[in-house]
Amino acid sequence: MDAYCTKIGKLEGKFYSIEYHHVVHDQNQLTDHLSKLGSSRIMILPGVFVQDLLTPSIKEDKGVQEVHPAEQLVLTVASPATDWKEQFIKYLTSAEVPTDKTETERLIRQSKHYVLVDGNLMRKNAKEGIL
Repeated sequence: MDAYCTKIGKLEGKFYSIEYHHVVHDQNQLTDHLSKLGSSRIMILPGVFVQDLLTPSIKEDKGVQEVHPAEQLVLTVASPATDWKEQFIKYLTSAEVPTDKTETERLIRQSKHYVLVDGNLMRKNAKEGIL
């Protein structure tokens, strides 16, 4: 699949635009039906043409080397970051929010699940109130 994506990337300059449309599996009945026909090996209906592709339709570059997943791992060292609870406590006590809009929306949405009890952050239980 990577070879096809690379080939498409090289051809992008020859077109005005390229659009990719993701079709949700549940809404792609035609492909589902075709795959079932192919896997069941039933007799092909008259008027349906089949072309078996025995070789890849593009030539892969030999210069591509596969890297073992263990070599791709990068060690990340956690910087001395603040505790995740501090943001919630600040928001619940003083309505102080981060400057980033996305972070602010996330904080407001998630803070609905927490309550401060004697200065301690506690998660709300949907049925009983507090855990």
